[in-house]
Amino acid sequence: MSASGRFISLEGGEGVGKSTQLRALAAELRARGLEVVETREPGGSAGGEAIRELLLGGDEDRWSAQAEALLFAAARTDHVDKVIRPAIETGQWVLSDRFIDSSLAYQGGAGGLGIAAVRQINLFGIGEWLPDRTLVLLQPDGIERALVRDTGASDRIGGRPLSYHHQVEAAFRSIANEEPDRVRLIDASGTPGEVTERLLAAIEDLL
Repeated sequence: MSASGRFISLEGGEGVGKSTQLRALAAELRARGLEVVETREPGGSAGGEAIRELLLGGDEDRWSAQAEALLFAAARTDHVDKVIRPAIETGQWVLSDRFIDSSLAYQGGAGGLGIAAVRQINLFGIGEWLPDRTLVLLQPDGIERALVRDTGASDRIGGRPLSYHHQVEAAFRSIANEEPDRVRLIDASGTPGEVTERLLAAIEDLL
């Protein structure tokens, strides 16, 4: 990967505060004089956003697990081609709300496809463009908070049973155990400011 910019992804289950923390972390990095691109998955590019609508809408059985994984991989490939790689190559920092590790945890772990299989189909599309650091936010009551927040309006993935989401968290922990240099587990409890400080500490070596 190019050394001119950096790529950070924020991960975690439902309701852990990824979007809030991504904005806060971006503000902290800009205050340090860095150019920052904020993006998300599925989506981030025109093609990715079009696939996002296909993935998150409709009935639970709209896609098989395999089809879902391939759609995520296709959206991610376009995201890298159109947004992430060009930004990093021009010296910017990219912060993404979800990236490959969501597919590994959701479709690979909780979805039963296997983390190795899902990683393989994604690497075909994104090549070397893995995050320099992946920050997995963990919040014990995150799923329950999300259910209260959404009051039944979750998308087709967020609205899956609690058992599914507990498997997602277990998969994130497994990935972090396998790749400790890239993936860091972050305690998302406490005030938003305290969580942001933990995120900054976890990327200090990259600054």
